[in-house]
Amino acid sequence: MGVVTVGLLSAAATAAPLPTKRIDAKRDDIFLQEVGEKVPHAFPLRAIGALRGEVFAGDAKGLIRLQGTELQEVPEIREPVNRIVVAQGNLWVISENAVWLRDGSRWKKLGKQGIVDVTQHKDRVVATDGKKIFQFDGGGWKALGTNECPFPIARLVSHQGGIYVQGLGRLTVFSFHTFGGRDIYGFPADLGWDWGLLPSPRVLDMVSAEPRLWLATDRGLGELRGMSMTTVDGKDGLPYEDATCLAKGFANDLWIGTKRGVIRNVSGEFHYFAGKRWLNDDQVNAVAVDGQTIYAATEQGLGIIHYIPMTLETKAAFYEKQMVEWGQKRLGLVQKLEWDAPLGEYVREAGDNDGGYSGDYLAAQSYRYAVTQDPVARHEALNTFQAMRWLERMTGISGFPARGVWVKGERGHKATGGSGGYPAEWHDTQDGKFEWKGDTSSDELCSHFYAVGLFLELAAQGSEKSQAKNHLARIASHLIRHRWRLMDIDGKPTRWGRWDPEYFQSEEGMFDSGLQSLEILSFLKTAEWATGDAQFGAAYQTLVDMDYPQKTLRQRKVFPPDSVANFEDQLAFWSYWNLLRLETHEERLALYRRSFERTFEVLRVEQQPWFNFVYGSLTGQECEVPQAVRHLQEWPLDLVTWSYQNSHRTDLYTPPGYVSFKPGIRPFSPREREPMRWDGWTLQPDGGSNGNDVVEPSGWLLAYWMARYHGMIEAPVGHAATMKVPNIKVSTKSGAKPYSEPERPELPD
Repeated sequence: MGVVTVGLLSAAATAAPLPTKRIDAKRDDIFLQEVGEKVPHAFPLRAIGALRGEVFAGDAKGLIRLQGTELQEVPEIREPVNRIVVAQGNLWVISENAVWLRDGSRWKKLGKQGIVDVTQHKDRVVATDGKKIFQFDGGGWKALGTNECPFPIARLVSHQGGIYVQGLGRLTVFSFHTFGGRDIYGFPADLGWDWGLLPSPRVLDMVSAEPRLWLATDRGLGELRGMSMTTVDGKDGLPYEDATCLAKGFANDLWIGTKRGVIRNVSGEFHYFAGKRWLNDDQVNAVAVDGQTIYAATEQGLGIIHYIPMTLETKAAFYEKQMVEWGQKRLGLVQKLEWDAPLGEYVREAGDNDGGYSGDYLAAQSYRYAVTQDPVARHEALNTFQAMRWLERMTGISGFPARGVWVKGERGHKATGGSGGYPAEWHDTQDGKFEWKGDTSSDELCSHFYAVGLFLELAAQGSEKSQAKNHLARIASHLIRHRWRLMDIDGKPTRWGRWDPEYFQSEEGMFDSGLQSLEILSFLKTAEWATGDAQFGAAYQTLVDMDYPQKTLRQRKVFPPDSVANFEDQLAFWSYWNLLRLETHEERLALYRRSFERTFEVLRVEQQPWFNFVYGSLTGQECEVPQAVRHLQEWPLDLVTWSYQNSHRTDLYTPPGYVSFKPGIRPFSPREREPMRWDGWTLQPDGGSNGNDVVEPSGWLLAYWMARYHGMIEAPVGHAATMKVPNIKVSTKSGAKPYSEPERPELPD
């Protein structure tokens, strides 16, 4: 399959047919979505245990129980708790002076002092006091043999039919009531392996996940398989090496508590959970697993990670529902939320590029309607289209759209910053009810041409088609009339609205010329396609004669590194979308394709779904669909942008098969950073806003429904197709209060 081309005027007349099946398509199957929950506690939690929905933790004062969303004291055990273990289908608590057994709904004190660990071995419960092994026979503890271990025992594990003991960097077996065994020469030996070394003598925990025995050390994991000890550390993908505790998971997985978060090892991959999105504190002292829920005991409370079955389709529906419940829609636009400290609540932000980001939502709903024929999707698309059309009409300047709109007296944040560090430019609308943000940049225009073009192609009906055509024509005509400049209310070009040759001769314009040429060529080609008006074709030819196509070849600048603006990648892909589909001149099309391939190779390492899907849709080539789908799955349901840090990790290397051309090393999963707009940067190791922002999921929805339309993600089938949207609460906070008056005015055609 080659580059997809659309004949002039054909797509504007009727919606394009669904593409044929792709060989790299991936089914929208059921996956497990992580959902975080945090329960604060005033004192460090030292132990955690969970069984059949009952969850207990231990601190220096005693045992506490999780009741709903609170931790409450257990009156029977008011002494320091060191460890909680599940054995023989019961919970066992090891305190300073006793071992306690959960007997039904009561705690039974077994009275043995000095016990440091308990485990189940076959059908028995065994324990150690650090010297000997004991068996619980129902009435008390009975010593197994008279020998003492040659080193202090810290952990006791049943593994492959035997009992392993560990302490002080040593590991041996307890067999025939004796510690250790004999080597080939018959000498006593207490080393539990023949080959390899422990990562470190400082071992803090041990767990059996047959056929492996895992040991947590401060320099990674020890992995005993057979009698061979190997190390798993950063070079193997372990995100952080200073491990503190271990727990066997629910799907042949292993959970690793560390001093900087908790890690899941599943199918050879490591999933990293750290920061306020997941934990009250990153120091994890104990981990427990009950069903498909993980509990992490930290210095400041309990971190809980639930695994909920979902499909991407149900996730899309969840995001749609949450956008409404959290007040992220207003006047047909989608809004980011910001925390207002004096009000103690989230409020909507009238921001710098509300029209641009709303364009993603318009495109998403257009694709959704084309895939599902759902009238709700078309309603949302039409509502957003009319809002974007209003942005252009409210300024009173034909073809000049506003960046955003502010309602006088509304409850929210009105952006105070503008382009290039200058103050924001707000102007009254003619009716005096609203203010519009000026100094509009190329960002907004790229979104308008991309999103309105898709609406025209996929969802517009009746008079909406002429409205969309006229909207694009007005903007393109403005640029022609003002010689490739976007002219503001003061009669001067905006800070970032120049595509003219004079600008390209300046130092700044020379750097921007590749991207700006790509944009203006795409604008004019789209306007010609939408309207059939020869003036746009003639204007396009004028730019061709001025060598604008050649400038697009290296539009993606990657040097010097501190000049890389990652948001420009989205502008480029918005522009490539129409230009590559609509260009019919073979040599220019080949040149644009070279530019596109070069740009995508710069971006490929970031594994951002929308970029991958745009590439696959335009070229028909393989576009790393599995990585893109995984990215969509790993987006958190909680859209709060918590702060995150990854620069301390030990797995910072560029994945095999990729080259990082930007100032970054590797991409980070959305679970390890934040939900992001597609103008973000997955190679950024640290960031976030400490929970002060809530991003809208428009970009996610666009990537998903685009992939569905172009056949890269196939519809769910069977049970997956009947899944309901989960009714879960993803945050202790709530969104912005609903928007009320005034409403958006009706616009003439």
